[in-house]
This record gives sequence, structure tokens and C-alpha cells, in this order.
Amino acid sequence: MISQVKSIPPRLSVLFLAIVCLFNATGMHAQESAVAPPSADAKATSDADFLAAADEVLSKMSEITGLKLRTPLKKSLRTREEIRAYVIKQMNEEKNPAERYAGARSAEAFGLIPKGFELDAFIVNVLTEQVEGLYDPKTREFYIADWSPLSEQRMVMAHELTHALEDQHFQIEAWLKAARPNEDAELARDAVLEGSAMAAMIDYLMLGTGRSLKDLPDFDPSMLLGDLASTPTLQKAPPFIKDALIFPYLGGLTFSAAILKDSGWPGLSGLFEKPPVSTQQILHPALYRSGRIPQSVTLPPLEKLLGSNWSKIDENVMGEFGWKEVLKQFLDGTRAKTLAAAWNGDKYALYEEKQSKRMVLATRLRLDSEEHATRFSGQYSEALEKKYPDRSNLTRRPNFFSFDSPDGGVFLYCFGVECVTLEGATRKMFDGLTKAIEWPMALQPSQRLESAAPAKTAMIFGSAENNVAASEVVLGPQFLESQGYSFRTANDEKRQIVRLLQSLPKAQQVFETFGD
Repeated sequence: MISQVKSIPPRLSVLFLAIVCLFNATGMHAQESAVAPPSADAKATSDADFLAAADEVLSKMSEITGLKLRTPLKKSLRTREEIRAYVIKQMNEEKNPAERYAGARSAEAFGLIPKGFELDAFIVNVLTEQVEGLYDPKTREFYIADWSPLSEQRMVMAHELTHALEDQHFQIEAWLKAARPNEDAELARDAVLEGSAMAAMIDYLMLGTGRSLKDLPDFDPSMLLGDLASTPTLQKAPPFIKDALIFPYLGGLTFSAAILKDSGWPGLSGLFEKPPVSTQQILHPALYRSGRIPQSVTLPPLEKLLGSNWSKIDENVMGEFGWKEVLKQFLDGTRAKTLAAAWNGDKYALYEEKQSKRMVLATRLRLDSEEHATRFSGQYSEALEKKYPDRSNLTRRPNFFSFDSPDGGVFLYCFGVECVTLEGATRKMFDGLTKAIEWPMALQPSQRLESAAPAKTAMIFGSAENNVAASEVVLGPQFLESQGYSFRTANDEKRQIVRLLQSLPKAQQVFETFGD
């Protein structure tokens, strides 16, 4: 899904110019030839000027990165129409129409784009508007826009020619695709490519200052996003598309700067030999250094539960970046960032009914602790309520949440360190899903948590010294289960405790109980 937005590596001219403005504003002036704004009477670049400038910049980028040019590089100027044709051709080669349709439907199902949004056409328009130059690893040729003045072209050249050098040493297309089918891992590798090229471009801009990127104090890359709203097409883009286009550049730049800060450019080869495995490692470089790897998560097939008229059209991994984007649609950015940072693996699957085109979205998310799973349960239920304002038959439990919507039933259930969601389905389908993953069945709407004594305390059966009220002591689920404690209900029956629900304050803790 996310890879569809990033199916063509655009060179966002407005982003590059924002970097130049930032450097000038902070007093870090680069080479005059590289940053001088175009004059009002700037003319299109001639072939001779273009080739001479490209050779000069290529030589500088080789010195900066330490990557030697192994074979001559093809270079050419292209018109806007030629670049548009190239974008469409690349889009068709990267994914077939069915794959692009599935990606757009998944983005719609998660609430990342509006229903009916023409994603393909939008991506073509935004890339045609923004592409100033590109390197094609298939043909090993460097293209640049013929309408840009040479002063702007040099900056784009620094970025693109870094890709050309990386390709000659690391075969970047095959390296990028080696992460498939995991789109989160592929996006992480894309962030290495774009981030390292951004870092090299900044070092190029700083030539002559005696400093480089590693000498700069840490800065917030979001400072560079201010001018994006001024571009006609990006101004209309859903926030998710803006973020997905920008993430490999700015997220990748932050990651590359952190990893290369100590080793310098000799450490670049290590990123290709041992690439990051998730966007979580891009967002948190310390996790890349420590080697933290997300857990593998699976979803059972749902075709039998759904029926023969349904088919699975998409299945993949969202990753921390993807879940952060989903949460941002309905919660504030701070909460979304905090919740997503607890990500430890996920899988989603999208099913579509052939005739009606109705969708069923299933997700399974692993968090890094039960505490964070409980927090996710509470806050994602809020997000789902905002996603489906027209709802009825709402059922809320400390670890289970469901309601009916015009699109079907919506379910959220957390158990241990994992949460599952099912949207557009029925309760029978949801029960089939939880049975397939071997979870206890969630409470039915007609079931009620049995209250304890009027004082709202739960008496524990065990040795005399342990016969205390639950509200008087901090009890953990593992401790209770290991001790075989029982739960006394209002009618004095004994029931085995199977889970302690900790989403409420200690004074109001509730125990979920099942039969003997």
C-alpha cells in the first residue's frame, strides 16, 4: 500500500530548495554556484552546459562519498512531457493495475485516503509537478528537467548522481526489491537510499565551508516542510500522501546522519550490507544499532468464513510508520507517535466482495508490552469511533470493543501483547478469527461482567494470609494465574481467573471471569 505512493522515486524540488533556504538562514552558506537563486531571465540549460556541470558534480560526489565511478554514466535532458511519460511507464512496470487497485483500496480501508480518491492520477500529477531529475537504475541513465536553470540543477545532480554511484557499487534496484513482499522493510531501504543521497547533497552544498553534515547540530527535519503547501498539487494531497512522499527523504536523512555521524562516509557500505528491517529502525536509529527486529505476525485465511464471493486482494505489513499514519488520521500527532512507537510487528489483510466491492479489513498488531496493548485498546477504540461516526449497538469492555456501522460490524480485541481488529464483518466472522488464532472468545454483548461484593472488592481464595481484597493490593495476572487463585462472585460461586484487566484505575479494577 505505502509502496504504491513511493513507486517512483521523485526528487521533490520544493524540498531541495527549502534545504538551501534553511542553510542560508542559519549562516551555513554553500558554494555560490550551487545555491544562487535563478535570475528572472534564466535560460534553459544547453546540452553542453548540462554535460559539463554533470561531470563536475559527479566528480565531487565521488570525492564526498568515497564511491568511485566504475563505468561511464549516460546523461540527458528531458522535457516535462517526457518525464511524465517516464513516470507513467515506471508506475506500470512497478505494479500491475490489480496491485495498484489493491493498494488504493487498502489505503481507503484504513482511512488514509478519502473514498473514491483517484490515487494513480494524483501520484502522476504530483510527481510530474515535483520531479526535477532522476536516475533510472534499469537503464543506468541520469535525467534532468530541461526547464530548470543550471543553478538549481546542480543541487538535484548532487542527489541523483549519488544514486548513480550507489548503484554501481550496490545494485540499488535489486537491493531495494530484496525486501519484498514486506512493504515496511522496503520503505526502510528506500529511506536509506534517499536519506544517504540527501546527506551527500548537504555535504555538497557545504563544500568550501570546511564543514559537513556530521558537524551540524541536530535539527528538526520538519522545519523543511513549510513550503510544501505552496505547491499546487501537494496542497490538495491527503496528509498520508504528503508524509509517505516525504518520509524517505527527511526520515532517511535523520537516520543517515545518526548512523554516519561517527563513521563518516566509509560507514555507508555497512547500511547496504546490513540494511534496516523496518521503518521503526529508521525512526529510532538506536534500535538499528542494537539490532532489534520486529516479531513475525500472521493472520489466518478468512475466505471460508467470508464465502466464495469474497477474495483477498491485499496482505502486507504496516510497520510503525504506517500505524502512526493511521492513528494520526483520528488522534492527535503526539498520541499517534507514542502509540505507534510501541509497535513490535503486524500484518493486515483486505478482502473484497466481487459484486458489491464491500471490504473487510483484518489486522493483527503486536505491541512491546501488555501495558501498551491495553493503552492501544483504549485509544484505538476512540479512533474507530471517529472513523465511523454513524454507529449503533456499541459494546465496550476493558479489552474488547465493538459496534455496528453501515459498512458492517467493527471489532477490536486485545489479549496479552496483541490486538486484532476486524472491520466490515459480522460477529460470527470475528469469533471465527479469534478461534483461528487460539484466543479466548470475547464476551458476547448479552454477557455482563459479574459484580463482586457491594464494596466492589473481589475476594481471593487461597491461604489465609492471601485472603484479601483485590482493591487493596497490586496484583499481576501472571502472579494470580500461577497461584491458582479463584474469583468469588456475588452468589459465592468460585471461578478461575483467566485474565486481569488493568485498563481502569486500581480502585476500580475489574476481573473478567469464565466458567469453572
